[in-house]
This record gives sequence, structure tokens and C-alpha cells, in this order.
Amino acid sequence: MRRVQSTPVTAPARLADIAAQAGVSEATVSRVLNGKPGVAATTRQSVLAALDVLGYERPVRLRRRSAGLVGLITPELDNPIFPALTQVIQQALTRQDYTPILATQTPGGATEDQLTEMLVDRGVSGIIFVSGLHADTTADMRRYEELRAQGMPFVLVDGFSPKVRAPFISPDDRAAMRLAVTHLVALGHTRIGLALGPRRFVPVVRKIEGFVAVVRDQLGLAAGVVESELIQHSLYSLEGGQAAASALLDRGCTAVVCASDMMALGAIRAARQRGLEVPDDVSVVGFDDSPLIAFTDPPLTTVRKPVPAMGQAAVRALLEEIRSGSAAPGADREDSGTYGEFVFMPELVVRGSTASGPKVAPRG
Repeated sequence: MRRVQSTPVTAPARLADIAAQAGVSEATVSRVLNGKPGVAATTRQSVLAALDVLGYERPVRLRRRSAGLVGLITPELDNPIFPALTQVIQQALTRQDYTPILATQTPGGATEDQLTEMLVDRGVSGIIFVSGLHADTTADMRRYEELRAQGMPFVLVDGFSPKVRAPFISPDDRAAMRLAVTHLVALGHTRIGLALGPRRFVPVVRKIEGFVAVVRDQLGLAAGVVESELIQHSLYSLEGGQAAASALLDRGCTAVVCASDMMALGAIRAARQRGLEVPDDVSVVGFDDSPLIAFTDPPLTTVRKPVPAMGQAAVRALLEEIRSGSAAPGADREDSGTYGEFVFMPELVVRGSTASGPKVAPRG
């Protein structure tokens, strides 16, 4: 994002700050700032990056010309995983000399279509959509084809539709469920519930598919039983997780897998309101590995969403779209090599919110 205020580099003491940040000598910093030769390209870049990190204004001769604006449309930033992904995308765009424009949806605020129109009017070179209407199976996907017809390159993160010809970036939601359930089964849990958002969203559908398959394979339960007794839909929020987990605990679940870390915190609250201890009485697994989630009480076992890899891939795919001109009106879109879905493998992070099932020794 554009910095509102910056500080010129003047006092010698500031050279020491920049040198420490970049890991070079003050003399090297001075040579870079004065445009002198004899400095390796990587060292020069480290010094310039140090300037940016410390908030100092680059000398005019060293300022990069922006390659253009790129729009980034995200849901509201209450869920900490979205700011984390936003930061990765913004940093990757900045390294490629693009200037990111963040457009965040808020309740009662501008819609995705209104934000898209605003960005197009601003003359952006492309747009990255995060968890937008492309993830909603009930939404009209023609909005994206109309955007492409205008020649606007775009990439879609978290969600997939075969109706849209564009690069998609997704985590492997089915694999995430396999990781979580396999961990809980190994601990001796045989009654495992799944708390997640409304069914109309693609990531929800995929998590259900993965959950049903792994519970059927490892615990021998029929798909119908799993769906009717062990899956509870709610909202992607702490309160939603609390409500969903409460329903699952009523059905005898000793472990709850949640579709977000925020929902998992709600599940822990639901257990404690019943006088149950996490993880002694109830195990809870989250999804995302949001910033600071390792410091909750107890530290949350979660499935880590590959945010750095996904964010960087989204930027690479968008820049390929921009440079190839495949979104331009009249381009041969069917031959674009960047269309399709890029799926990234999540990782189980075991912490303190999971333990052996009640009165059951872990397997193995």
C-alpha cells in the first residue's frame, strides 16, 4: 500500500539504522544512496528494502516507477487469516513494482460488484479476488465472464467454478480433513464432529467430502450417518463455532474439527460452558493457523493453510495473465496455459487442544 508519510534520510545516525537493518556497512549504505558503482545488485536491493521497512523515503534517483495498480478484493478482515494473506499478496506485488489497492467488503458496505467497478474505473492492471462470489455455488458466475470480456485480467483465491475461465488458487480442503480426522482417530476418538459454514460455499462442500470419506474409511460409518449426525453448519465466527460445537457435543462428540480457527475458539468456549476441559474431555482442531493462534489457551491444534505459497502463486498467475494478454478482448482464451486450479497442500500443526479420547488410550 502507498505510504502516507515518509522520512528523508539525513542524519548520520540514520545510516547506522539502515546498515543494521540491511546487514551491511554504513559505507555501503552511503554508496547505494548516492548512486555509486561497486555494489552488488543483491546488496543494493537489501539496502533499498531496508529503507522501505524503516519508513524512509528513497532518494529520487532510486525510486522505482510503478508498473501499475492491482486491485485486491477481500472479505471483512475480522478473520485474521485474511490480513495474513493480504500481506503476502501486497508484498509480492510490491516486489514486482506493482502498487496494490486493497478493497475490503464490510457488512452493509460496498458489494463485490461495486468494488470491482471502482477498481476498473481506477485503471487497475488486474484484480485478485479472495473468497469472493466465485466461492458461492448459488452466485451468478457471468459477472466474471463479463469482466474478462472487458479485457481485465483476474485471479480467484479460495473457491472454484468450472464456469469461469481464470486461474484459481485453493488449499486442498479434502486433504485438510484427512489430516485432522486421522490425527484424532489415532488418539482414540471415535465420535468426531465437523463444524463449518453454510453448505453453498465450495470450500465447505470439499471439506464435507473429505470428512465423510475419511470417517467412513477409518471408523466404518455410513455416509448418511456422518452427514446427519456428525456435521453441523453455522457461521464462520467465534459465535458460530460455539453454536455448532454445542450441537455436536449434544450428539456425543468427543472431538470437533472446525473449518476455521475462529470457529475452533468458539468450540473451546462451548466446551468450557459445559464444565468440560480442552483437551482432557474434548479435543478441538482448527483450520488456517491464523497469526497468534499458537498463543491461545490451550494452544490450538490446527490445519495450517499454505498462505505464503497461495499468495505468491496468486500474484504469479495474475502477472502471467497481465503479461500474456490472454484476457484482452479477442485473445484466444481457450489456449491460455494459466487457466485451471492450482491446489496447495495444507499441514497439520499439533499443539495443546487435542489429546487422547476420554478414557481411551491412543492407538499404537
